[in-house]
Amino acid sequence: MFRFAHGRLSAIRTEMFALWQLAWPMLIGQLATVGMGVSDVAMTGHLSAGDLAAVSLGASVWSIVIVTVMGVMMAVNAVVAHEFGAGSFDRIPHVVRQTLWKALGVGLIAMAAANCSISIFDWLALDDGVRAKASAFVHVISIGLPAFTAYRALYGYSTSLNQTKPMMVIALGALAFNIVVNWLLVYGHWGFPRLGAVGCAVATGVGLWLMLAAMLIWIKRAHAYRGTYPFTQWEGPNWHEIRSMLKLGLPIGITYFAEVSAFSTVCFLIARFGVVAMASNQIALNFVSLVFMVPLSFGIALITRVGHALGEGDAVRARFVSWVGVLMSLGFAVLSATFIASCRHLIAAAYTSDPAVQQLTASLLLFAAIFQLSDATQVAASSAIRGYKVTRQPMLIHLIAFWGVSLPVGCVLGLAPSWLPWHPAAPMAADGFWIGLVLGLTVAALLLVQFLNTLSRRRATAAI
Repeated sequence: MFRFAHGRLSAIRTEMFALWQLAWPMLIGQLATVGMGVSDVAMTGHLSAGDLAAVSLGASVWSIVIVTVMGVMMAVNAVVAHEFGAGSFDRIPHVVRQTLWKALGVGLIAMAAANCSISIFDWLALDDGVRAKASAFVHVISIGLPAFTAYRALYGYSTSLNQTKPMMVIALGALAFNIVVNWLLVYGHWGFPRLGAVGCAVATGVGLWLMLAAMLIWIKRAHAYRGTYPFTQWEGPNWHEIRSMLKLGLPIGITYFAEVSAFSTVCFLIARFGVVAMASNQIALNFVSLVFMVPLSFGIALITRVGHALGEGDAVRARFVSWVGVLMSLGFAVLSATFIASCRHLIAAAYTSDPAVQQLTASLLLFAAIFQLSDATQVAASSAIRGYKVTRQPMLIHLIAFWGVSLPVGCVLGLAPSWLPWHPAAPMAADGFWIGLVLGLTVAALLLVQFLNTLSRRRATAAI
């Protein structure tokens, strides 16, 4: 018994180390990427509440679009991981080339969607100046969408080859570029125009094209890509292959859309409660997004590890890898929840000098601390499921959790509509919407863990 337990613990430690080795460069890269948003919010927060509100609204639209297309492009992670695990290296260049064609189409459609979506600002009771700045923010930042989709295609290819350090280095460079250009254009230093919120959009949009260029150069020069280098020949679009990847990727995109649109819809609904409520909500969401990068990085590593195991035909190991990843994410969530709850006032003060915004932000961060456990669990479980090339069930679960639970509950508590048979005596405003988010994430975590258990057990049993 002791030998069995010791062997099991040793296997867990080995897998945790393997996941961490794959995840930590992505984590730094993801943190640097989100750091661009942190830079935007922090710099405009110290400029004016109006510019911060404009970035808040513009970033809400941007977040929905960019996270959705990131999900659509994530199909390449699972496909390349399976081919790599099976030793089918000659198939990988073809997959990557077709994914880049897919990226071009998705990027252009996303760019058009982002620019059309600003019409939602007309439905909100906004100050004309805030509306104009938010619309300009979206128009300018959307120029980076085609570059972003192509970058994510190469990101998934590189990750599935166990090459994650390029994304770390490139993202850190992009963050440095973003901070410098923000400083120049938001405040108008060194003779540059004082663009405020729009300056943030310029920095991010241009930065995304530079990230794509850097990734292309890295792949061309690094030895690790020689055996699967995708640019040795020209290849036109293969619609059968692209449809196959869309069939796998679209449910992931809808899954991501369900979650991020719920958070962004909350931002729009909170807008009716004024600039302080909007700014506080954006700061809290921004910080939560920063913390979320840790379990998200574990999740992306899980797709690769589970895909490699299944490509090798080892479904038992795939199940083991899945649960180790979920437990790692959950362990981090305990630490992050404790940190957020105890340091919420310091976090708020780091973002803004407005006392009213600081107070409300600290209140919302308490809810953020509560949902750390469920948020980390659901992203790890859903990522492990995607490693099995199963994407529809997580999509349905997320739609139920966020659009069936989070938003309805948030609207009842936050808005207290009088036509309902039961509603709070007074609108709970931002607090009510965040209670809805806590409940939705909890439902998602429970259902995804149950489905992962059923799926992984069935595959493992069939393989024995």
